[in-house]
Amino acid sequence: MFQSFDVTAEPQFGRARVEALRARFEADGVDGVLVPRADDYQGEYVPPAAERLAYMTGFTGSAGMLLVTVNHAVVFVDGRYVTQLAEQVDGTVFTGGDLVNEPPHLWIARKAPKGFRLGLDPWMHTGAEIRRLEKALEEKGGALVFLSENPVDRIWENRPSEPLGAVIIQDLPQAGELAAAKIGRIRDELKEKGRDSALITDPSSIAWIFNLRGADVPRTPHPLARAIIHAEGKPDLFLDRRKTGIEAEAYLGQLCHQLPPSTLSDRLTALAKGGKRILIDPDLTPYALVQLIRAEGGEVVEGNDPAKLPRATKNQVELNGSAAAHLQDGAAMVEFLYWLSTVKPGSVTEIDATKHLEACRVRVGERLQNPLRDISFDTIAGSGEHAAIMHYRVTTETDRVIAPGELFLIDSGGQYINGTTDITRTVGIGAVPEEQRRFFTLVLKGMIGISAARFPKGTRGQDLDPLARIALWKAGADYAHGTGHGVGSYLSVHEGPQRISRLGTQELLPGMILSNEPGYYRPGSFGIRIENLIYVHEPEEIEGGDAAMLGFETLTWCPIDRDLVIPALLTREELLWLDHYHAETRERLMPLIDVAEVRTWLEAATAPFRD
Repeated sequence: MFQSFDVTAEPQFGRARVEALRARFEADGVDGVLVPRADDYQGEYVPPAAERLAYMTGFTGSAGMLLVTVNHAVVFVDGRYVTQLAEQVDGTVFTGGDLVNEPPHLWIARKAPKGFRLGLDPWMHTGAEIRRLEKALEEKGGALVFLSENPVDRIWENRPSEPLGAVIIQDLPQAGELAAAKIGRIRDELKEKGRDSALITDPSSIAWIFNLRGADVPRTPHPLARAIIHAEGKPDLFLDRRKTGIEAEAYLGQLCHQLPPSTLSDRLTALAKGGKRILIDPDLTPYALVQLIRAEGGEVVEGNDPAKLPRATKNQVELNGSAAAHLQDGAAMVEFLYWLSTVKPGSVTEIDATKHLEACRVRVGERLQNPLRDISFDTIAGSGEHAAIMHYRVTTETDRVIAPGELFLIDSGGQYINGTTDITRTVGIGAVPEEQRRFFTLVLKGMIGISAARFPKGTRGQDLDPLARIALWKAGADYAHGTGHGVGSYLSVHEGPQRISRLGTQELLPGMILSNEPGYYRPGSFGIRIENLIYVHEPEEIEGGDAAMLGFETLTWCPIDRDLVIPALLTREELLWLDHYHAETRERLMPLIDVAEVRTWLEAATAPFRD
């Protein structure tokens, strides 16, 4: 299967590894070093060779930073990972930091001693990050020290090799647009704005622009590669030929110059010495490349990655593919939920459930001739108190029985050639306490609030975020994660710039796919999340209104546990929405279910609350 349940982190070595970093401080002329959870492509999902934060600390979350000073070792995480951090790292060595409210640059400004010198690898940080750190250090009379070698790599024995995943072509029936057309649009934009070249460093942008998919990192099918697109002439694609077969090389030969990744610096040097104006995205580009361009006399022009918004605003072919993938995924989820309803409570574990769900996705994919290519992230399968760990990953050490009388949260997704899925359902195992049903219904109210929203052009994710929280706020509760993230088209399950959160400043545009996943978590007790994927549709006239409004179309079809809903807490409109959603789920998924018992279960699971 795709998911492993092995325990890979080694928190017991945290103290020794921190001391090994500190042993190099004097020779490097630093008072501390910063270790991000990142690779030199700035991706969320990284290959094993780049899991430096996990190597140092034992923390395996997808976002975080470690700051090691002479007297401190602080692991900065956001609200999703506070509980997980406490469980995974050695608390006698590491303390927790707040990645949102007091990230490393603010910690340094408030707590570092005067003259503090911070060492880091400039390949692991963007220009935007460097500016924040430099400002904080200047106020302290300190300085950044750019290290010639990654500080963790110097002490990491038996570090895994760099990945060489095979590259495939994402054909037109899935991509919906030829790569040549995408390159042409970027080229025209460069000319229009007087820029000579654009340095593309985001592997998802590379995959989208060139209609490629890869296998270099877990769960995200993009190749680790960079490109330079020129206003004149063919692009340069820095992609290892060991990843491309004859077909892919022939295809790329018509579009670009495929060059070894090791030649990127030389190519940038030549452009910079020619005085070229080179566009870079300061939020995505490793600072080492910015340094190189400026050192050689080139002009760095900061701006958005030219593929970022076009990639986020899916074309109709991509939306249709995603809709089809979600129907298939919904059928697999129904098979899984039926199975879960038939097993004796207390007889299966979190790992058993995770394995069975993946098997359902594989089985349905084979039957519908659209195989599961991978899972889109490691399944979060938490029962009881584990459900309160927002990004819990079950291992052979943490696996527990899914016991009667508790909630079971399963957040999962699949990678299919025509789309990326992400769905969360929380189900009751037998009868659960009334309080948990109440919070489930409050979370459901928030999910419905986003689903049913209508909003004018110019609305941002932060404008809609309160709709998902208001019922919880009225009950004196909240959740410490965003309500929704962008999702790629057979790409990353987490895609920007769109999101629904307090920090979501990107205008929501037609074609953007987002998750809708409010939740509630009581540490040590229970957790709830309900998640569908949705996309922004074109503005529509509203009868009796004055202006056309944007809104959301639902992509995810799967029953919501009726036994956990307290109908009296829902408004008439919310109950109508839920009944309509279940009726449409039944209508859409019945043709994909081939087992009579499962069809009977689906009928009951989608029965209306209102006659």
